[in-house]
Amino acid sequence: MTVAVVINGHDINISTRLREYIEKKVGKLDHYLPDISEVRVDLSAERTARDADDRQVVQLTARPRGTILRSEERTGDMFSAVDLALEKMQRQIERYKAKHRRGRGNGADLGRAGMEAETVEPEPEPAGPAIIRRKNYPIGPMTEAEAIEQMALLQHDKFFIFYNVGTSRINVLYARKDGNLGLIEPEIG
Repeated sequence: MTVAVVINGHDINISTRLREYIEKKVGKLDHYLPDISEVRVDLSAERTARDADDRQVVQLTARPRGTILRSEERTGDMFSAVDLALEKMQRQIERYKAKHRRGRGNGADLGRAGMEAETVEPEPEPAGPAIIRRKNYPIGPMTEAEAIEQMALLQHDKFFIFYNVGTSRINVLYARKDGNLGLIEPEIG
């Protein structure tokens, strides 16, 4: 079985040669992790990049069992950016598989225990800064250690929102200026 590859170009034209190259290379990710059924490939060219060698950007996103694996690479050539992003994704898959071989302790699978995000009706926009993008994603129950791992896998360097199985609440894990992490445990007040 090959992986379904969804290719999106942002302000660039994707040649047939590049599309075929991506489908061939990315389509083989299920050899590393059979749970991957679809990989999203986002391609863009940043004209404002400081270095000309960082203008071609490739981002790969895979969701095995509810976990999100993401890699991004920037180079001067789109084909080499694809190769480098694939190498990084393969390393993340190996790390992911190693963590999950040890098990969760209670036998529950993180992906199967996921909760669906609720859709909220938009409110009228106030004067001032506007919300220009909304994201919905499923939040799976996890421990604080799993949240730290997921934050690293996603390469989120600022914050990560998760459902804490220890407290049965939504928590926010964030990076502190001193290099450590903080945890916000919201309370309805």
